[in-house]
Amino acid sequence: MKRFLSDEERRRLSAVLTAHEARRPQQVALVRLLLLTGCRKSEILTLQWTDYREGHLFLPDSKTGPRTVPLGSGARAILDRQPRRGSDFVFPSPLDAFRPRGRDLSLWYRVRREAGIEDVRLHDLRHTMASHAVMNGVPVPVVSRLLGHSNVRMTLRYAYLADRDIEAAAERVGDAMAKAMSGAGT
Repeated sequence: MKRFLSDEERRRLSAVLTAHEARRPQQVALVRLLLLTGCRKSEILTLQWTDYREGHLFLPDSKTGPRTVPLGSGARAILDRQPRRGSDFVFPSPLDAFRPRGRDLSLWYRVRREAGIEDVRLHDLRHTMASHAVMNGVPVPVVSRLLGHSNVRMTLRYAYLADRDIEAAAERVGDAMAKAMSGAGT
């Protein structure tokens, strides 16, 4: 099922994450970073401190090969707040700092339930980032680069538009065409 979070769902998710931040700061940071970057779960779980510099993530082993992910201020703030525990990993395993955190993010299931978004998978946060980027006017080829896709067709499978955005676009295009046809645009 194709799914992305609405603005209201994102607000609820953020509130629930904030409520859990004191007890589970690492998992909350991971979820927030996934939403803010559109990165794959594996890219964030295996992220090393040497991969984060100059406001970017330099991912040596992404699904489509090495890639650079520019970070917004929110994502940089999350990374800058992470404690450096003598581990190479930004999110080390709680059991062994020489290994990355495991794939299990148990907090995610609780957060989904509390936020009323039980049908949302962790990977849907990647879809959410892509969809909201497109809805905010970011061209699809740019979103494609942000996600590390090798072609724009893949990005189109990730970026969904809300009906209101499609309706607003139809209105803008219709107005522009009507002005052009009436000579008002010349």
